[in-house]
Amino acid sequence: MTEAEIFDAMRQGLWVAVVISIPILSVALITGLVIGLLQALTSIQEMTLTFVPKLMAIVIVFWVSMSFMTQTLVSFFQGTVIPMITGG
Repeated sequence: MTEAEIFDAMRQGLWVAVVISIPILSVALITGLVIGLLQALTSIQEMTLTFVPKLMAIVIVFWVSMSFMTQTLVSFFQGTVIPMITGG
């Protein structure tokens, strides 16, 4: 196994991590912006008002996108990691 193969597998692994995290991070960002805008417009400065809706949105998106995340990870491992381990 050469250094180029290792770096290629690391690059693919980082890309898979980015692709998997995009749905959760984007929903957290949008929810945080909406709640922050609401707080600025209404002058309500309650810390739990930002935490609880953001956490609920993250959990819902995680639950909805779990199959996509699992399929992406399984295909990465079957296509890249397992062949590297077995030498194929």
